[in-house]
Amino acid sequence: MVATRSSMLALGGSAAHFELADVSNNNELVSLADFKDRPLLIMFICNHCPFVVHLLPTLATLANSAKVNGIGVVAISSNDAQAYPQDGPQAMNEFAQHHAFDFPYLYDQSQSVAKDYQAACTPDFYLFDKSHILVYRGQMDGARPGNGVAVSGEALQSAIEAVLCNQHVSQEQLPSVGCSIKWLSNQAPNYL
Repeated sequence: MVATRSSMLALGGSAAHFELADVSNNNELVSLADFKDRPLLIMFICNHCPFVVHLLPTLATLANSAKVNGIGVVAISSNDAQAYPQDGPQAMNEFAQHHAFDFPYLYDQSQSVAKDYQAACTPDFYLFDKSHILVYRGQMDGARPGNGVAVSGEALQSAIEAVLCNQHVSQEQLPSVGCSIKWLSNQAPNYL
């Protein structure tokens, strides 16, 4: 399994617009505007990546808890579903139900949203404050399949707590590591 690091989008930028179908909720459209005046956590994930699967129970618990505490939360899959059907909409719906996602699981079929956020891998995490300014991007924690580090969600949870308390988020942030996003027809963006 080849590991890809997140691109570490520059802090301080504004969240890019998105409007995508929530495959976990009857393909209802979800957009950035739905989270006006509240913090937002965007997670690029997919169903088949062993890095995502390794984090899943903690990832789902952390994201569900963030939502309960007033953070908008969305997960986005941008993988080429033709080449990776296990990451297609029907499988995503089943995956969200199985893992008790209490947040939208959106399908980025054109991969334009992944490109707008310079997403490079799954998982890749982006946390925006209530003005939708990027304050955290990178890893959930230091756990990786086989590295012996317990999954805790520590890095992302610390950033979420700072945002909820209107405190400064440390700029010492480490990239996420995971599977590369599976780009359409080998059309990887130029930021990789």
